[in-house]
Amino acid sequence: MNEIQLPSRLKLIVTPLSSWNGNFYLEPLPSDAPGTNIGELLLRETNETKILSVSLGSHEELNSAVIREAGKQTGKWLTEHRTSDVALSAALFETIEVDFALEAFCEGLLLGAFRFDRYKFGHEETIPVSVHVLTVAKDSAVSDKLARVAAIITGTNLAREWSHEPANIINPVTLGERAKSLASASGLKCTILGEKELTDMGAGAIISVGLGSKTPSQMIILEHQGKGVTAEKSPVVVIGKAITFDTGGYSLKDKAGIVGMKFDKCGGMNVIGIMQAVAELELPVPVIGIIAAAENMISKEAYRPNDIITSLSGKTIEIISTDAEGRMVLADALTYASTQYKPRAIIDLATLTGGVRTALGSVRAGLMSNNDKLATELFASGEKTNERLWQLPLDEDYFELIRGTDSDIKNSAGVPTASPIVGGMFLKQFVPDEIPWAHIDIAGTATVEKSKGIRLATGFGVRLVLEFLFGI
Repeated sequence: MNEIQLPSRLKLIVTPLSSWNGNFYLEPLPSDAPGTNIGELLLRETNETKILSVSLGSHEELNSAVIREAGKQTGKWLTEHRTSDVALSAALFETIEVDFALEAFCEGLLLGAFRFDRYKFGHEETIPVSVHVLTVAKDSAVSDKLARVAAIITGTNLAREWSHEPANIINPVTLGERAKSLASASGLKCTILGEKELTDMGAGAIISVGLGSKTPSQMIILEHQGKGVTAEKSPVVVIGKAITFDTGGYSLKDKAGIVGMKFDKCGGMNVIGIMQAVAELELPVPVIGIIAAAENMISKEAYRPNDIITSLSGKTIEIISTDAEGRMVLADALTYASTQYKPRAIIDLATLTGGVRTALGSVRAGLMSNNDKLATELFASGEKTNERLWQLPLDEDYFELIRGTDSDIKNSAGVPTASPIVGGMFLKQFVPDEIPWAHIDIAGTATVEKSKGIRLATGFGVRLVLEFLFGI
């Protein structure tokens, strides 16, 4: 699968203590030594033994998020220093009074080892760092825990890798081709609705966004059947916005705003990562992933402000801003999911609005929902995985901002007022009230700025949604 995903730069191996003959050890310390900064590292050498001490910060602030962050810094160091084999004691984490401490640290190791450098001159595949998790004897419980961690982070890093791919490599059509290859390798069913199928079924909203591009819109559907009795139940549908590049269309972005718009597909890439992990973990619950893909470009065929589009639901949409394109592709995906699958729940992930970044920064993503139970469960999953959410209201009063004049609805309020909520309110119109639905606006959390002008995809939402699915 090298054409799909770079091999991991770090792998976890459960090794009995009696079989370990190396001399390099990791020593995470739940104390202020070697420093108070979480993830601070100190390499010590005594005789022929090397010990890399990792600070977990102070006892008072110790939790799974802190341990995961320390693991990230360790994974980064190990890969940058081209380490080959290093040992980590599983027993050490039993002394740390934090639930899932070993899992959190190992998640961090794998997340921290992520790099996207395949297009750099002289890039070569490197031998991955082997982290040997030492146990007293062959321990199937530890093996099972780490297999689950590896599956979750493989999905997360897959989402991050594909998010980084530029628009001249991934467009709606090539994304569909990649999804087919991934599905074949993972045991997922893949269906792709192309331009003809979408046009014939009346999916005018998603079609309209891609009219300006030489690569037409695609709706990519990945299905995991589930196992046993649970497989007979209604599926959970996870939907992702995948604008492979967003110029803003005729509502053109400025030169600063247009840079980085390859990341406008992060929601869809996260859905692909979720489905990869769901398949690898063989979850009993049936899960369907829908990736609504389009490229928002300018040409004589592109849609324009004041155009009126008929969506798959039959509702008409007046275009106020061609840069409010994500909600257009999601509208048809939400309608398709609601009518075709009658799901027990729908969750959508999207880099939808700059306004959510203004409101919540890069700490929490915006959560909007028509169902309190679903919202509560997702919030709790976010707290556990440290992919945190904050719920915003969807009072009907907000609909007045997008109530149509010449159409049923407008795709934008046209003014910078409550923009994350307006986006959520728009999407709500395409989900029947009886279907629990949640919208997660990840525009502020999908990437993190490493340094000025350099962004790194986070995969935010993959671990959160998987945690939710584990609880069903």
